[in-house]
Amino acid sequence: MVNQLLHDVDIPTKEATFAMACFWSPDCIFGATPGVIRTRVGYSGGTDPNPVYRKLGDHTESIRIEYDPKAISYEKLLDIYWKNHDPTSKMKKQYTSLIFYHDEEQKKLAEDTFKNQEKLLGSLVTEILPATTFYDAEDYHQKYRLQQHPWLCKAINLHSGNDFKRSHLAARLNGYVYGQGDMKQFNEEFEKLGIDENVADFVRTLIIKYEGQGLTC
Repeated sequence: MVNQLLHDVDIPTKEATFAMACFWSPDCIFGATPGVIRTRVGYSGGTDPNPVYRKLGDHTESIRIEYDPKAISYEKLLDIYWKNHDPTSKMKKQYTSLIFYHDEEQKKLAEDTFKNQEKLLGSLVTEILPATTFYDAEDYHQKYRLQQHPWLCKAINLHSGNDFKRSHLAARLNGYVYGQGDMKQFNEEFEKLGIDENVADFVRTLIIKYEGQGLTC
């Protein structure tokens, strides 16, 4: 029997949007997080219309996450956010630290965790702002680490930028192929993702190669 590749997950989701110094690494980190359904990277927070990578204006590299609130809480997403970048580092606007809230509950939780982090780390550069227009980054930025493996992308029927943005499977594998998640987690879920043993074995080699290594953008 041919497995059904799990690109589409049709369940109610909520959105979260973060900026944490770059967007390739967050795409891997959140993509491999159980409860996250889809991710896409792009540009947020500015006023310049239609930003592009070489001309961002006053926008910041960001990630937008669609998550299942029954499987993972916004508090957990915030915990991952704070642990995976340096909110004290002063960077240019393209790489600064931001939390974009989508409702008042997210705003309060973000503010509460900000206060906790401030006690631990001192002065933070992080700003907490309302989510506004999110401009998708160019196709080659979407699931960037996964796209470095063309054979794998072809094997799981990913061809266009929209494929990489909408696919749950793409989000998961983009994390695994860069050492996020772990082997136990992958082995427990790869059949649910619909991938065959050849694909799974290829992904396992990459988990072993990158597991425990620091992420770079």
